[in-house]
Amino acid sequence: MTKKICPAAAIRGVVQLPGDKSISHRYAMIGAIAEGATRIRNYSAGADCHSTLDCIRALGIKVAGEGTEFTIEGRGLDGLRQPVRDLDAGNSGSTIRMLSGILAAQPFPSRIGGDESLSRRPMQRIMQPLAAMGASIRAREDKFPPLEIQGGALRPIDYEMPVPSAQVKTCVLFAGLYADGETSVTEPVRSRDHTEIALREFGAPVTVAGRKITVAGRPRLEARDVTVPSDLSSAAFFLEAALLIPGSRLSIPGVGLNPTRSALLDFLGGMGARIRLPQVESSSGELVGEIVVEHSDLTGGVIEGGLTAALIDEIPVLAVLGAATRDGLLVKDASELRIKETDRIRTICDNLRRMGVAVEEHADGLAVGGRQKFHAAELDSFGDHRIAMAFAVAALAADGESVIHGADAASVSFPRFWDTLAAVT
Repeated sequence: MTKKICPAAAIRGVVQLPGDKSISHRYAMIGAIAEGATRIRNYSAGADCHSTLDCIRALGIKVAGEGTEFTIEGRGLDGLRQPVRDLDAGNSGSTIRMLSGILAAQPFPSRIGGDESLSRRPMQRIMQPLAAMGASIRAREDKFPPLEIQGGALRPIDYEMPVPSAQVKTCVLFAGLYADGETSVTEPVRSRDHTEIALREFGAPVTVAGRKITVAGRPRLEARDVTVPSDLSSAAFFLEAALLIPGSRLSIPGVGLNPTRSALLDFLGGMGARIRLPQVESSSGELVGEIVVEHSDLTGGVIEGGLTAALIDEIPVLAVLGAATRDGLLVKDASELRIKETDRIRTICDNLRRMGVAVEEHADGLAVGGRQKFHAAELDSFGDHRIAMAFAVAALAADGESVIHGADAASVSFPRFWDTLAAVT
């Protein structure tokens, strides 16, 4: 799909955003191995999260509902059934990486793969700890999907992660649910903790000591009624559009404000963003609140170290915003971006240059100079949802009509993105 985008006079109104992808995945997977009917409201409408639902259905779990409300009839830790076909994770790295931790403990073999893009994404980071727990996993060229998993009894481990990844952490903790004893994961820097919160909510004993997370094996997980907060990563595109376009003021209610995710708000605030949180409350262990944002003159900044891990999903749109700040944006320690749905460092730089924005591409990041203007251009999503949405924001600030090819990629995480954007411009 090709989308034409005209410059925006302002971004104004109230935006209702879809449920958080990260939390939706976790609630669905944990619900499948809990006992009883888990009811999930505001489940993400994105294709990735529906890949997770399709996979748990294929494992013998009854899933009822439509739209954003689903009921998952959990069958307990030992209730999954051998699938009669390959499990299809679609484009979802979250699905294949996290679900593999559960599959590794099942008393049957399974095979899980995905689309062409997912089939190019390396899986050694989950294969290594699962092998240490006793799992047998084969992969194409020993690293790429599909994964052939011969499930069986697992042993607990104390795993020190070489690279921060909430997906890898979740994979190991999910596998640890099936091991006799305590499984621990120590992170080099703190990553998003939705798994720890959700496991506690469903009844698993989880302890956190600094950067070490421990789960006790063989807990009795109990079904819950849960509501998924709106996705802060989706909110990022609208927040930054409002910050970028003069005269803008936007309200976004019901957004997840988990402290391991809210680094985005802290980072923007440090650059001078006018952002308020007039209402904050707790829901199923997650902080949720309203965000109000107004156009602001921003200084620029540096993203490196632990901050890079915390902002990894938002870097495409932050790179766009960085070009309009006073001092620009420097991104370091972000080599993980090269193995996302696309090589995001390359695709960000490619599209910025098409718009006349000067940017330096580095092996592990990029540098965008400040005080730059966006020129109308033909842009490409390269099949990546975050690239499509990030450059929709850039197009709103351009000096004429821009075109985005492959705009339908946004549906992976935000099926109504284009309608929602049109409603506030």
